[in-house]
Amino acid sequence: MTQQRPHRATVPDRPSLDGLEAVWAARWDGEGTYRFDRSKTRDEVYSIDTPPPTVSGSLHVGHVFSYTHTDTLARYRRMRGREVFYPMGWDDNGLPTERRVQNHFGVRCDPSLPYDPAFTPPAAPDPKRPARVSRRNFTELCERLTAEDEKAFEELWRHLGLSVDWSLTYATIDAASRAASQRAFLRNMARGEAYLAEGPTLWDVTFGTAVAQAELEDREWPGAFHRIRFGGAPGTAHEDGVFIETTRPELIPACVALVAHPDDERYRPLFGRTVTTPIFGVPVPVVAHRLAEPGKGSGIAMICTFGDVTDVVWWRELDLPTRPVIGWDGRLLPEPPDGVPAGPYAELAGKTTHSARERLVQMLRDSGDLDGEPRKISRPVKFYEKGDRPLEIVTTRQWYIRNGGRDAALREALVERGRELEWHPPHMRVRYENWVQGLAGDWLISRQRFFGVPIPVWYPLDSEGRPIHESPIAADERSLPVDPASDAPPGYAEEQRGKPFGFAADPDVMDTWATSSLSPQTVSGWERDPDLFARVFPMDLRPQAHEIIRTWLFASVVRAHLENGVLPWRHAAISGWILDPDRKKMSKSKGNVVTPMALLQEYGSDAVRYWAAGGRPGTDTAFDTGQIKVGRRLAIKILNASKFVLGLGEAPAEPGEFHALDASMLARLAAVTEEATAAFEGYDYTRALEAAERFFWEFCDDYLELVKARAYGDDEGAASARAALRTALDVLLRLFAPFLPFVTEEVWSWWRPGSVHRAAWPSPAELGAAAPGDPGVLATVSEVLREVRKAKSSAKLSMRAEVARLSVAGASVALVRPAQDDLCAAGAVEEFVLRHDEDGDLRVEVTLAQAAPA
Repeated sequence: MTQQRPHRATVPDRPSLDGLEAVWAARWDGEGTYRFDRSKTRDEVYSIDTPPPTVSGSLHVGHVFSYTHTDTLARYRRMRGREVFYPMGWDDNGLPTERRVQNHFGVRCDPSLPYDPAFTPPAAPDPKRPARVSRRNFTELCERLTAEDEKAFEELWRHLGLSVDWSLTYATIDAASRAASQRAFLRNMARGEAYLAEGPTLWDVTFGTAVAQAELEDREWPGAFHRIRFGGAPGTAHEDGVFIETTRPELIPACVALVAHPDDERYRPLFGRTVTTPIFGVPVPVVAHRLAEPGKGSGIAMICTFGDVTDVVWWRELDLPTRPVIGWDGRLLPEPPDGVPAGPYAELAGKTTHSARERLVQMLRDSGDLDGEPRKISRPVKFYEKGDRPLEIVTTRQWYIRNGGRDAALREALVERGRELEWHPPHMRVRYENWVQGLAGDWLISRQRFFGVPIPVWYPLDSEGRPIHESPIAADERSLPVDPASDAPPGYAEEQRGKPFGFAADPDVMDTWATSSLSPQTVSGWERDPDLFARVFPMDLRPQAHEIIRTWLFASVVRAHLENGVLPWRHAAISGWILDPDRKKMSKSKGNVVTPMALLQEYGSDAVRYWAAGGRPGTDTAFDTGQIKVGRRLAIKILNASKFVLGLGEAPAEPGEFHALDASMLARLAAVTEEATAAFEGYDYTRALEAAERFFWEFCDDYLELVKARAYGDDEGAASARAALRTALDVLLRLFAPFLPFVTEEVWSWWRPGSVHRAAWPSPAELGAAAPGDPGVLATVSEVLREVRKAKSSAKLSMRAEVARLSVAGASVALVRPAQDDLCAAGAVEEFVLRHDEDGDLRVEVTLAQAAPA
């Protein structure tokens, strides 16, 4: 429970934004303002599945942008009386961390090396000569560096004012996450949802690991079309040869067939016949398939194992043989595949694909099988999203989890899950459905890396010490988390590792999404804390960016559907990207990011949060220091307006009845409160902020000026003005609290006990009961006052200059009459005339007491 803080009941002489973050972050932490009370029932709890940011160096302003959105929603729900479960996680396993550790310490992991407990990283890392270390030494360095990064991240989040319960942090590589990931995998395996298969795999040669479909991106890549002659088929129109066009001539030794569309009249006579590959002379069949494109190149293509994903489809559906030539290192294998002559292949063995391509093109020139010179092109090529070189497709043995890519019933069930989910904004559901319906295969979850959650299985060895992959040995759930590289499986002793009839560990770790996808279960205490799990799961909210709907959101839905039979949360709030001034996405790889701490220190966290909250749900937003400055001006105005209101003192007596202008202001504020509440209920924090801010500036610019003179008195009119001002300030601080937590808490502490962030969200009812006024009074009187100011400004006079005569006419003058004294005082009006005109619009005539200065 949070402690009840006594209020100071004093207003500082010179209120300032400077230093508020340090003061209030420490107070909130010490008083447990955001501490989760786990005694509450599920109906009383609002739980948030917070995105764990990748711990790989530093946060950028895009993180501040999206995490602020989440925090506004958390603060609103807390003020609405819900006990908010708001943990913070760190995504610290996977390739980004490995790359950072390699560069930071100047090391490379070599799993064949023994653990060295005395290892110390190089004092002066040499990227050209990295130190080789064991897997355990490497993972220890990963844990060491991520721990430092996590401290820096937490410091920034506290400075930003995230209302996180910092006793609920977790990491995707900690013991709880490893146990949850391994437990879920073992259960997937037991139900047949996780399976081991050998086949063509998208492979990043730089990182030396398999890549899943969700991690792909297309990039333009230079290449060239080569027109190449294959040996002809006697007795056909292609007796002298068949010409294909390809960008990858180095894969000719991997060719297993030529393919054309079944309706292509040019090649129908060849279907069922064979042709021979150039240079190698290997007979290959000519086959028909609907994916062949008659209008592309020569209309007939070679099927290689494997050049691209279409090759994989052809190979699988046409039941073709395999002739692999690309190794895991991206080089051509040292030995030719079966049936390919060793002589010409020796010219290519061991070369990179680029060098092999150049050599084979020259061999084709020499043999006369190259028709003309290569024609340069640029084409989209598949990349791993974090990689620098095009992906290859190699044959490997990998673990998969069923996700509907090969199961129509499961796919439809997952589409239906997406329809159960409340999307904010709603159109983001289309991205989810398009992804699920376009899946080409199951989820590949194994990775050939080091710093991650190990696959919790071993394999028995046969009499010759070879793994029997068809009979994996599963870890016992009671022993989780385990590391098969150092732990022995059930029923075996460590001495049997690697020996005939002994065992071998699965060498792989899980894809980072295989762990992150379980964040709802992990933070909720699944199988670890049943009491907590019952209070917070399924969770209420998943906030995240739109580009990872296909990865994090979908994968989380898959895991919860398979394990729990439910959606993992009820709502998904989607943030857009942050764009640089050129309207390009900010990212570390592009070098166009802005780091946030300097911004927070220069302008104040409330100002940066204001800018962030202006980014509408799901909408990409440009980084704009101009809007941050507007936010700072708003925060300063809140300080100054609050100082003025509170400086007037308590009302001399409770007003028996509010003055018409005061009641009008409160009625207008009731409508604003209703609008902001409806916006927050619809997860539209931007509209809630806009409603509160719009009213606040009208309140300061118009209402404060109108009632200022009356508020200084000691009669019923003054009592009404002061009571209305304090009521409005109380409500406004609560409306702004989710967005500007520091300045609102500061002002609240001047006159109210406890924290504004534990105060009740304002309701229209509390304002309506106080003053059932007509909102039109304030609107109309403010319009007249603006005309008076406009006249003075046009005459280049001070706003304190006197108005000799003010005439107001029109159908709405009755709304002005109750506030005419306030209007005359605010406008320095000597003579005031009201003329009712049933049919006319409001007309204002201003006669100034003096002309503009020469």
